[in-house]
Amino acid sequence: MVLYAIPSSIQAGHVGHLKYFTRRAAIDATTTYPYTTNLNHLLTVPKRGGVRRSIYDPRLKSVRTKDRIRFWNVVPGDQIRIRGDKTNALHEVLSINRLSNRVFVKGAVNLCSRKKSENKVAQTKNFHYSRCQLFVGNYEFPTKDGVGKEVVPNQHETIWNLLRGRFAWKRAATKTVPRIPWETGYVNIPWPKVEKPTLPEPTSYDTSKDVVTQVTYKTINGPLPRAPSEDEFLTALYNPAYNPDFSSSRNSPTPHARAKKAQRWKMRKSLQKARLDEIIEEGMKHPDGRTEREIRAESAFRTKKEQQKKMRWKDRVADARKKVKKEERQRRKLTELQLDVSEPNQFIPKDI
Repeated sequence: MVLYAIPSSIQAGHVGHLKYFTRRAAIDATTTYPYTTNLNHLLTVPKRGGVRRSIYDPRLKSVRTKDRIRFWNVVPGDQIRIRGDKTNALHEVLSINRLSNRVFVKGAVNLCSRKKSENKVAQTKNFHYSRCQLFVGNYEFPTKDGVGKEVVPNQHETIWNLLRGRFAWKRAATKTVPRIPWETGYVNIPWPKVEKPTLPEPTSYDTSKDVVTQVTYKTINGPLPRAPSEDEFLTALYNPAYNPDFSSSRNSPTPHARAKKAQRWKMRKSLQKARLDEIIEEGMKHPDGRTEREIRAESAFRTKKEQQKKMRWKDRVADARKKVKKEERQRRKLTELQLDVSEPNQFIPKDI
């Protein structure tokens, strides 16, 4: 004889330190993961999350916060029977929605959705959590009626499993249909085992295992060469004939690293601060009726003008270099220009 247990539910309570519930998270609340890793489903869904901007937006189905189940005993992978079903058929739980307290089962298809359109995919049938009865197992009773003592309910404490990162508790059947005569305590119901995903067979587009595990790194015999300085690097970049001989140094970092750039920036700022202190000290020696605050303000303005003048000078030098390169490029094009005499409208002067 098949036994079914009525799962107990614990109502929502106080939840703190949780993230804000967005509309996207509420729509994607249906999950196939059986374990409870957080209590975000107990948060209040904002009112603006239920507003549909168009007819194509999905409907957000959610029950009141106080009616939601805190810890679910019916999870994906369980075998259940639907209360009120005359066929007493077993269904496997496909997914659950903790916001609407709905349980989706495999194989059961909503007939209404099939009649509406044959081209559309039929929707999976879902039932309320209160209509689900967990499958306990097959038992043999001495009598046909199976009248016996009712299973004593047992309260199991929910703990947080730090190693696995989820809540853990034991499921127990508080009542069975029919009752078990020889049971005096609760009936333990094991959790469903999560099947590991199977990997597909490798194809010609996949890298083989021997190629992935092959060691391609080759060690360098001897000390590592020294990294070039900034001037040496820029000189070698614009002058291919420049080939300095770097002495070996294992611990010399590249000059273009973030730490080196920060070091040069700090040095530049320290020089600017020293220049500002120098101008302030010079103004203090010759105040000419100015207060200390006015001297500091004029010194800061003078330092800023010097920096702007230096930047303009750098820009002028860069523009001058670009102009020289442009003239050299045009001169080289004219020098290397070759004309074909056989083509029309071509004439070579006699004095050349």
